[in-house]
Amino acid sequence: MNKFMNFFNNRQLTTNQLLLLTCSYLALILNLPFLIRTSMAITALDNYNIFFLISLPFFLLGLTLLLQGLIAFRWLTKPILILTVSVSALIFYATITYGIVFDYGMVQNTLETDTAEAFSYLNIYAIGFFIIFGALPSWIIYSTKLTYQPFFKELLSRLKLISSSILLVFIIAAIFYSNYASVGRNNREVTKYIVPYAMIDASYKFVRNHYFYPPLKFKLLDTAPSIVRDNNKKHVTVMVLGETARAMNFSLNGYEKPTNQYTEKQGVVSFSNVTSCGTATAISVPCMFSRLSKDNYNKRIAIAQQNVVDIIHLAGADVLWISNNNGSCKGVCTRVKNTQIATDKSNPLCDGEYCYDEALLAPLRAKLNNLSHENTLIVLHMIGSHGPTYYKRYPKDKRVFTPDCQRSDIQNCSQEELLNTYDNTIAYTDFVLSKVITEMSVLTAKESIETSVLYVSDHGESLGEKGVYLHGLPYTFAPDEQTHIPMIYWADNQQTDVNLNCLNQMSDTPLSHDNIFDTLLSIMSIRSKAYINDNDSFINCKSLSVMTRPPPINQHSMEILN
Repeated sequence: MNKFMNFFNNRQLTTNQLLLLTCSYLALILNLPFLIRTSMAITALDNYNIFFLISLPFFLLGLTLLLQGLIAFRWLTKPILILTVSVSALIFYATITYGIVFDYGMVQNTLETDTAEAFSYLNIYAIGFFIIFGALPSWIIYSTKLTYQPFFKELLSRLKLISSSILLVFIIAAIFYSNYASVGRNNREVTKYIVPYAMIDASYKFVRNHYFYPPLKFKLLDTAPSIVRDNNKKHVTVMVLGETARAMNFSLNGYEKPTNQYTEKQGVVSFSNVTSCGTATAISVPCMFSRLSKDNYNKRIAIAQQNVVDIIHLAGADVLWISNNNGSCKGVCTRVKNTQIATDKSNPLCDGEYCYDEALLAPLRAKLNNLSHENTLIVLHMIGSHGPTYYKRYPKDKRVFTPDCQRSDIQNCSQEELLNTYDNTIAYTDFVLSKVITEMSVLTAKESIETSVLYVSDHGESLGEKGVYLHGLPYTFAPDEQTHIPMIYWADNQQTDVNLNCLNQMSDTPLSHDNIFDTLLSIMSIRSKAYINDNDSFINCKSLSVMTRPPPINQHSMEILN
């Protein structure tokens, strides 16, 4: 070891030599996910040029040298190279371990992640990986002695390196332009794997959009929404916002394990063909409550106009958002009453960082015992099945499926253990959801209050399928595991607003987060000009009088609103 250290301590390199070695490491090692995926796209072609395939790593090396050569000079060389290698090593780990791609959405999700969630990814495997691929190369860069020429000779030498890089890139591009253009056009997603430049580009766009663009003027989609009901009964709806639940692991949807043994006895309707707006909470949550659709969703626009919670509140309903998700409500609950479950260890359901979702039941019960309005909407934001520490999402007495994976480096668990752990989170979510339904049933029986419960998850999760874990992949090539989500509805047996038998018959109808805005207005019987008939999931199963309450809005009006 001492000989190894002395070798680098005594080694002298020019800045260009250090750049060449470091950029070779960046391009050929830390960019292996990009090289592998692009090579697979090339070799999948019916007739591909072998020399085109061979040119790929040289083309990437030329680009890396060009970019690093422009920003690393003299005393800046080592700090910039160390920072680049360290960041690249972290991305390299996330990509090859979990299949994560650091595009715009993932950068947003990362920056909005709380400390407890960030530390959940920390484990011995991650530390060891970073030491080998990040810390050790960074130490070598730091320990290497650099020899400098006079300023103008150093500048000339750098210009030669940059010119050589440009020439290499130009020659390869000139010879194989049509090949690169074709593969790039048909496989745009592969560029998101270029380390670390794809993340740098996404980070720049995120910072620009959130901190340098002036805020938009807040837009009112409806200034006078109203509640219209056929009876004088009080009404309470609880919307349970799930976290990281995928529809395929719900036995209500045909999954072989009994993950819904509680709610299946309570007469719920499970919609089995629902897709999410995004693959991460930072996008899906504000998107599903927004008037904007998945195809035209833009967070900057969404936060600058009323969401469905705002409209329900403005109509005269009491709205309360209760969160057990440390990721917050992503701006949705800013203008209504909201509360965060304290994670203090004095609560037996909490460990100081997280709480089990049963912690939502106490504030729910307190609210139900003190209703102040005729109409009430309560949103319960779960922590649900958030990974990678799935085993922390359910208490020990709710370990239904064993053996489970009691660690955060989930890629090192067997597939059986990982699936059992995740299925335990779904079974526990079902248990908590059944408790919510029970509370609502008791309320109806005791005070003749109309009640209903709507559960929907924000996005799904990958559990090692095709080597991908967790969530957050760009939607264009995200697997169904990350976009196919559960949606469940329950209503008390006294309500006549919605025909549950009718809902059961249409439970396999294709739906998405785009339907949530109008479905919530429909459940709450809100008349609003922001309502769209065709987007209401329940419209075909509602009584005629209810169906005609909220006037439909035409496409021209929608263009004005958006």
